[in-house]
This record gives sequence, C-alpha cells and structure tokens, in this order.
Amino acid sequence: MTDTNMTGPAISAGVDADVHSPGTIRVLVAKLGLDGHDRGAKIVARILRDAGMEVVYTGLYKSPNEVVNAAIQEDVDVIGVSLLSGSHVPLFRELGRCLREQKAEHIFVVAGGVIPEQDYAALSESGVDAIVPQEARADLIVTTIRNLIEARGRI
Repeated sequence: MTDTNMTGPAISAGVDADVHSPGTIRVLVAKLGLDGHDRGAKIVARILRDAGMEVVYTGLYKSPNEVVNAAIQEDVDVIGVSLLSGSHVPLFRELGRCLREQKAEHIFVVAGGVIPEQDYAALSESGVDAIVPQEARADLIVTTIRNLIEARGRI
C-alpha cells in the first residue's frame, strides 16, 4: 500500500509508485474535507490490497483538487472516497469538477461511508460511478471495483 503525503513524494510499502504491474487495478483511497475518521478508509485500503489491488492512501483532510492531482500522478483506475461528515454532496460535486477540468474523467469514482439513499442521485450527477453502502461486506467492495474496471474491458 502506498501512502501519499501530498506534501512530499509517495512513500511506498512494497510497491514502486512509478512502476506498476500491467493489469493490476490501482485505487486511490481518499478522505475529503474535514472528515477526520479514517479507520474505515484504512480497512478498505487493506481489503483492496489483500484482493490484489495496488492502493494509495492520501491521508486525512484532502481537498478534491489534491485528490485528483494525486490520482493523476499515481495513474490510478479508481478513486475511492470514504465520507462520514455529511458534506458528501458538495465535496463530490467539486471532485467531479476537478476531474473534468483535469481531463481525468476516465478515473472511476466510488463513494462510501455514511451516505443517505436520497443523495445517491446527486452523487451520480456529480460523476460518482458507484456507491458502496456503510457496513458493506469486503466482497461487495472488491466486486464493485472489479465490475467497474471489467465493464471498461480492462480485466
């Protein structure tokens, strides 16, 4: 798992951030805004790594622009965002805008955390490709990401 500190280069734990295996799904796990609860994001990162994916974790308190820049730099397939703060709609709106501005709409966005069903449509309109409900089982998280990549014909 790579931990990107956004103020310096990526710190690698067994994965070279500049060279990755072809066919390996690369996921950036991010915490946007002022949400300081990262236990779930770290658990998801471990689940994805254990499923054979390469994972970059941004750490806490990142702006949408920082997350998009990291995703481009790390050449990821998916940005996974865990949010518990209740500010998911404006943050995902901004994340989608940043992806469009950077011409990076090819990167899938998966939302997770505490997200009420009535907000799903707004997130979809913002560019979120999949929403994983709170308390989702590990196999659902992994399958959701693999299905997105497979639909594109990459695996």
